[in-house]
Amino acid sequence: MSQRYLYLHGFQSGPQSLKARETAAWLQQHPAAGQLLCPQLSPYPAQAMQQLQLLIAQQQPTALIGSSLGGFYATALAEQHRLPAVLINPAIWPERELQHFLGPLHNPYTGEHYRLGREHMQQLVAMRPARLTPARYYLLLGTADAVLDWREAVRHYAGASQLVQSGDDHRLQAWPQLLPGVARFVDDYYRRQAPAAG
Repeated sequence: MSQRYLYLHGFQSGPQSLKARETAAWLQQHPAAGQLLCPQLSPYPAQAMQQLQLLIAQQQPTALIGSSLGGFYATALAEQHRLPAVLINPAIWPERELQHFLGPLHNPYTGEHYRLGREHMQQLVAMRPARLTPARYYLLLGTADAVLDWREAVRHYAGASQLVQSGDDHRLQAWPQLLPGVARFVDDYYRRQAPAAG
């Protein structure tokens, strides 16, 4: 089953990040699995969400992959658009987790200089969905994540499909080996939906 994946990179990252490139390479090697959309997102949450809403309307992806802050965005979009989402060490409370980044910043992937303020944290708060549909999500976590607490994600996405990688880190080094399971999850999600649609 061929899918159209929309990959949402994390904070201070971009389409040239290693995970994004590994995803693109795997899909090139397995063209029957689908295609990849991987935009460079604005560092400002409201603008990033506007970009993503427009991209979804135009390109109609069938699945989301979100890493870290991208996992938070993917959750909001999955609930709104009823899409399956694969979440890699997702941010749960980004307005809290990004507090110590407020001020001037530089994205090493794009060279962009920008400033995050408290108003941007409020934009994140406004995006959080009121409820989650666990069946939409496949959660991939590393227990050695030094950025986010993987146990928070386990609790937050209770009832979702979850794979916890012992000793893996925030980047999730095992990601290339997990991609076949990602494709299976998305295909299985749509197979489960088919009887309901009929």
